[in-house]
Parts: sequence; structure tokens; C-alpha cells
Amino acid sequence: MAPKFGTSGLRGLVVELTPELVADYTRAFIAACPTGGAVMVGQDYRPSSPAIAAMVLRTVREAGLRAIDLGALPTPALALACIGAGCGAVMVTGSHIPADRNGLKFYVPTGEITKDDEAKILAALGTAPGTGAGPAEADPQAGARYVARYATAYGPVALNGLRIGVYEHSSVAREILKQVLAALGAEVVPLARSETFIPVDTEAVDPVTRTLFAQWCRDNALDALVSTDGDADRPMVTDASGEVIPGDILGALTARSLGAEVICTPVSSNSMINEMGFGRIVKTRIGSPFVIAAMEEETGAVVGYEANGGFLLGFAAQGPAGPLAPLMTRDCVLPIVAPLAAAKAAGLSLADLVAALPPRFTAADRLTEIPTQNAQALIAELKDDPVRRDQFFTPRRVELVDLTDGLRATLADGAVVHLRASGNAPEFRCYVEADSKAAAAALLATYLDRLAARLR
Repeated sequence: MAPKFGTSGLRGLVVELTPELVADYTRAFIAACPTGGAVMVGQDYRPSSPAIAAMVLRTVREAGLRAIDLGALPTPALALACIGAGCGAVMVTGSHIPADRNGLKFYVPTGEITKDDEAKILAALGTAPGTGAGPAEADPQAGARYVARYATAYGPVALNGLRIGVYEHSSVAREILKQVLAALGAEVVPLARSETFIPVDTEAVDPVTRTLFAQWCRDNALDALVSTDGDADRPMVTDASGEVIPGDILGALTARSLGAEVICTPVSSNSMINEMGFGRIVKTRIGSPFVIAAMEEETGAVVGYEANGGFLLGFAAQGPAGPLAPLMTRDCVLPIVAPLAAAKAAGLSLADLVAALPPRFTAADRLTEIPTQNAQALIAELKDDPVRRDQFFTPRRVELVDLTDGLRATLADGAVVHLRASGNAPEFRCYVEADSKAAAAALLATYLDRLAARLR
């Protein structure tokens, strides 16, 4: 996969993320975007991340800026730190994709870069190397401040009495997540720590892993099991049976618990939010920059979230024990803590809290190692040729087509199949929605098989 710059920053094969390329993008970011005279640098646990982070730090110093090394920590913790300090930031991570790939995510003093910032960075590529020698610093307390954010807002008894498993794997949040849960009163059970990087995708949990989750919950008498993807901007939560709760359900529950009035979320998110009493729903293209752009057009108690569960808080909210400041980047901890705390406060299990929502069910998965040109060609064919589109979806009949991002087909029975080529990895995603869990699972299996036959 040739390095590509898009909605999740720069991503590519490690062998193609050369020191020269990393330095070029770092210089372009510094030249094109506000940094407040300093750049914080964080990283995930991929084997390649330390060397890439070192190159970023070196380039920042050569530009004459303060280079602040935060080490390994969650992406939202880095964002919280740079917003608080009024400086720029770079996260070295490939998120959920395999360890042979990595990337850079860029932040300005107000949070994630925008689509306009992306264009400016691309235009600034080729900026000449600097000759300065900015100071090198470290900030070992950034993770502790991130933990304190939730301890302050939710208090020491929010999760009191709950026994919560933490699937540690290679998540950069594995220590911080345990600290947050313990600070809120939960009994924490660490599980399956790995010193080898595991590319966990919280949107596409395979059947073998789901069976393992159920076993862990049963064997350890857990009330819930939680985890994140590699850089910890996406949550993963199961109920006491090990049933994975989709990210857009976590987002809706979190929004409700915070008293949100406006929700900005991609078109792929569960449409049940239309029946939950929110004041306004804004649907966007997939990707946090699009969600952020929509949030910035709104006022009042506005939040955003994606189908992967990453949650963006756009207003000064109030937790059960204290204030919760805005954080305009995908966060994993808030959509883990908020639903658990809401269930606990209501005297319900997490499963019962979810069961009380409007009955609309989603499922999603992806095909990997799909050449980008194949994926784009299929989407173009289905968009432009109604006959080919009808043939692809037969025997079901397409009632409505939404082209906001990829192709989202509403079928005659009200079910939805949403097809989309990934913008930053050689993957093709399929999202479905139906009136029952079984129907959603069957729909997903049918169209994944059909996609595999076409794309491979």
C-alpha cells in the first residue's frame, strides 16, 4: 500500500514510510498549520513506531520548535494534552491496521486537523529542511491528566460493584483504561496482554474472538468486557454475556447520558437515533474530519460519534460528579464509561440498557487486501448503472440510494446495505441495518460473500 494522506492522516507500509517521507510530511504540517511554537509527539505499540516518532521529534527540533515527547499513550490523551497546552501534535499510529503498516495523525491547538488543513499540508510538501535546534522535552504526566478527566467527571463510585474485564492485547490504552475503571470504583480483571502488536478492529470482531469474549465473561463472572483499537480512539464493549455492543449504540447511549441535543454522525450509523428524542440529527460522510466540520456548524449541546464508537464531545458537559470539558477528537474512554455508568445508575445491566433502545440492529465487516482500483470500480459501477445495481442486490429490490459516502441502499423491506471502499487501507467495508439481529447478520453474510466474489 503506497503511503496515502486522507481523513485519518498519513498511512502506508512501514517500508515505504521512509525517514525522508516522514520528515517531509512533518515539515509540511509545521509550515501549513498553527503549532503554537511546539509539537507534542505520541506513539502506539507497533514495532516501527519508536523510530518514526524519533524522526518526527528530530524534524520538529530542526524547524526550531519545541519537541515534546509524550511516549506511548492513547491518541485522545495526546489530543487532550495538545489542546490544553495550545500546541500542535503528531501521533505515530496505524490505528487498527496490521503492524506492517503505520502512519501519522496531525493535531492543531484546537484538535484534529480539518479537510482544509489536509489540503494545505499536501500543498506544503517539499518544504526545505530547517537548520534550527529547538529544545527537546518530555511530558510524562499526559496520561495521568487523561485519567483525571474521567475520575473528576464520574467520581469514585460511578462503577462501584461492577467487575469489568480489560482485553489488554497491544492497546496503547491498556494501563490507562485499567486506571480509569479502578478510579471509578470497578473491580478490574486484566486479560490477554500481548507484547506482539495485534490489529484489533472494533468494527469487525471475528466469530472466534466473539466466542473468546463470551468465555472470558463466563469464566471471570464479568459484568462487562472492554477494550480499544491499537491507538485507543475507538472503544470495544461487551455486555456480561460477551455480546459486543456496536459503536454507534455506545455513541447514542453516551449522547443521551450527557444530555446532548444535536448529534453529528456518519451516514453509516444506526438510524434508531431518529426515534430517541434528540433535537437534531446531522448525517455526514465517514471520517472524523467530516463529523467535526458538521459539529462546528452547530451550536449548543452538540456531540459527534462514528459507527466505530469514537466519540467527540463538542460542549461543556456535566458528569455525575463533575464537569467534563469538550474534546473534539475521537475518544475511546467516554463511550466506555458513560454507558456503564448510566446502566449502573439506573440499576440495570448493560444488556438491559441496550435492549430498551428502539429495535434497529446493525452489523459490519470488511474484506481485506482489496486493491483500491477494484473497490473504486465496483462502487462506480453500482452508482452509475441501475441495471448492474439491481443485479447485485437481487432478489432484493432497491428503494432508495444514498451516495453521501459510498453507496447506501435502502431495500424494499426497510433493511439497509451500505458499501464503501476504505479511504486509507486496502479494504472494502460493508455495513447493514435491519429490524432484528438475526436479519442483520444474515444480510451481512450474504453481501460479504457477494462482494468477495466480485472483488477477489
